[in-house]
Amino acid sequence: LEYLTKAAELGDANAHYQLSILYERGEGVEKDEKKGLYHLEEAAIAGHPEARFQLACYEGKNSRFDRMVKHFIISANLGHDESIQGLKLCYKEGKVSKEDFASALRAHQAAVNETKSPQREEASKAWQRRKPREQKK
Repeated sequence: LEYLTKAAELGDANAHYQLSILYERGEGVEKDEKKGLYHLEEAAIAGHPEARFQLACYEGKNSRFDRMVKHFIISANLGHDESIQGLKLCYKEGKVSKEDFASALRAHQAAVNETKSPQREEASKAWQRRKPREQKK
């Protein structure tokens, strides 16, 4: 916890995200939803796609749909796949415009394309070959 806190103080997005989970669940610390939300917001601001997605879900649960959509769009622009699914539902429910949805799809694809490399493709293939063996055990 000490190292996570230090890393978060230095602006590490993943440290903020991990702290948000610990405080939200009360794992190793006293449960504190306010601190959990603080660290989730800090992680999102620092560019953590999953934190941004979780903020979208939080805003949706609190009926702040405009904020939810904005968070979904930002995390989709960072290449977060589940955010696209969230935006798809928002589009079907009329909470996001066709233009904004299309723009998010293009930005998401561009972000995904930026992460492609021959090494990642080979690693993905190796991982896929490994999965069936694990299921047989």
